[in-house]
Order: sequence, then C-alpha cells, then structure tokens
Amino acid sequence: MKLLIHGRNLELTPALRDYTENKLSRAMGPFNGLVQEADVHLSVARNPRVPQQTAEVTLFASGTVIRAQERSENLYASIDMVANKLARQLKRHKDRRTDYHHGPELGTAESELPGDLQGDLLNGRSAQLPAPVVRRKYFAMPAMSVEEAMHQLDVIDHDFYVFRDKATNSLQVVYQRNHGGYGVIQARD
Repeated sequence: MKLLIHGRNLELTPALRDYTENKLSRAMGPFNGLVQEADVHLSVARNPRVPQQTAEVTLFASGTVIRAQERSENLYASIDMVANKLARQLKRHKDRRTDYHHGPELGTAESELPGDLQGDLLNGRSAQLPAPVVRRKYFAMPAMSVEEAMHQLDVIDHDFYVFRDKATNSLQVVYQRNHGGYGVIQARD
C-alpha cells in the first residue's frame, strides 16, 4: 500500500510520521489488499486561540474512495479517532462488497436442471432483484424549534436531523457544517 503523509502548518517529525503509519496500518490490517493508496493530511489551525488539530485521510480502495476526518485539541488523538473511523468504514465497505459479490443465490441456475424441468419451473419468467430500498423507518415527528432540533442532532450522533418546525409546521433538516456551526434546509414556497 502506498502511504502519503502531508503536513500543513506543522513540521512532520519522524515520530509523528511513524505514529501515523503505525495507527493506519493497524486499522487497515484486517483489510489487506483492499486499500491501494492512502493520502493523509495532518494540519494545525493557524490561529493559536483555536486549538484545532485535524487528521484527514483519503483511501483509494478497490475503485472506491473512502474519506474520514477528525479534529481535536491533540493531533495524536485526532489520528487515533480517524484510524478508528476508517476501520469501521472499511469493515462496512468490505461487508457490502461481500454481500454484493457473494450473497445468497436467487435461485437455481437453468443449466443445473434437467431439460424437462426447466420449462415447468420457469414458465418464461426470469429472476428479479429486490428493490434498492432496503428499509423504511416511521417515527413520530412532534413540532419543535430549530434549537430543539439542534439538540436532538447532538444527542443522536447522526449527520442530519429531520424535524417539523413549530412556527411554520413545515419539514426542515438541520445538519452540522464541516467548518463549524449548523445549517438548516427548508423548502421554498
């Protein structure tokens, strides 16, 4: 695997480089052969009053790009968190690929059946795959303010939260922005 490590606003020491290589190789170890290249960007915020140190990793795995980014006050902690996140994402990616390529067969192949049974069982029909929607969720959606929705977003640890606005009774989406703060998506009348 090819590993590229870049630093922004910091000096890449041998200790930092070794730590990053060690953590990422441990996270990607169970997925040997899946990842061809890893591009790592380590950065420290220029503003000394903002103690943000970021580890951002982009993996190129069997034709798929997997990206993770974590921030904290300590660069080593950011590297630990991003390595854990990548391990989870790689496991999910590998499971998805395994299910897709080696999932249960939908039926018996025509060539495995004797000639006279092929026509009786198939009756001119062909195998059909299930619809791409795998799961639907239904839940109560009480009206709430944007502030309450932001609190719910923090509690559930998702990327977004759909809610019904108290003032307008319309559906809206609140999400956490990459560069800090929150955003709200609402339909235009």
